[in-house]
Amino acid sequence: MEKIVRIELVAYGFSVENLSLGNHAAIGVSNYIYEKGGRLPVTRYVVKILSSSGTCGEYALNWGSTPATFAQMIMAAPHLLGRDPNTREEIYDDLKRDLRAYDRMGTGPLDIALWDWAGKKYGTSVSALLGGYRRRIPAYASTHHGQENGGGLDDPGAFAEFAVQCREQGIGGFKLHGWHNGDVKREIAAALAVRATVGSDMDLMNDPACQLRTWGDALKLGRALDEAGYFWYEDPYRDGGAAVTGHKRLREKLSTPLMLTEHVRGVEATANFILAGATDLVHIDPEYDGGITGARKIAHFCEALGLDVQCHACGPAQRALISS
Repeated sequence: MEKIVRIELVAYGFSVENLSLGNHAAIGVSNYIYEKGGRLPVTRYVVKILSSSGTCGEYALNWGSTPATFAQMIMAAPHLLGRDPNTREEIYDDLKRDLRAYDRMGTGPLDIALWDWAGKKYGTSVSALLGGYRRRIPAYASTHHGQENGGGLDDPGAFAEFAVQCREQGIGGFKLHGWHNGDVKREIAAALAVRATVGSDMDLMNDPACQLRTWGDALKLGRALDEAGYFWYEDPYRDGGAAVTGHKRLREKLSTPLMLTEHVRGVEATANFILAGATDLVHIDPEYDGGITGARKIAHFCEALGLDVQCHACGPAQRALISS
């Protein structure tokens, strides 16, 4: 029987030109800004899973590449040693328990590396293992957060101008991430300015990324999105994207579809969120939702209910998942 004999977790760093932390104390979640001449130090992580046959499954983390995820991988990785790398379902199930006291972000990268191992072992792509058939994937432009410092997306007009640039490049959809301070008046101004500037022939989405302070502010922005004909409204306020009752009541008062569950981990919690009527569209992410194995479980559940899913972020794991 094939066995996992070694797991390597590698941290590496680089810097990005023309970005900085601005007034933020740490990178956190999207806590950086455009600054001409700036340099932003970044740390990222890679997982490698080697088996007794010499096959190596690898994955370089993308959006979920954080010290917290790395720490969970350090906790979880020893549980894989000596196990058959083909048994992804059992490993997924066991890691779900082993990391039950945490958000289980450490599961996803390990699972994705096991899928990469399988593709290399059997001489095919992960997409083919998943039954993938799509060769082209629709995409939209997603902005970074607005910034207080001059330059970049620093006012509603800058968002509108950037949306036009994206449309002129043939991109059919555009998503706004507003400012960190959750000023609902400015959020509304940006949403309306983008629609007024690009016209009616571009799908627009709005994601405050849980920055609005109250449910009432979420309702105000939602009504503006209704007026402007937005395609979806995502993670509006400071519940952290997890309050079932709040989003159910918000959904009842708006015509713009809600897009939730980016911050609801795993198939069980996501299923409960959906069945309670708290969202219209569903986020999945192989890094966030227990790897390709976990994300597929959510996608199949949504298929049974006739609901659309949107794959969060970009990368090889996302592409393989979307292909199927």
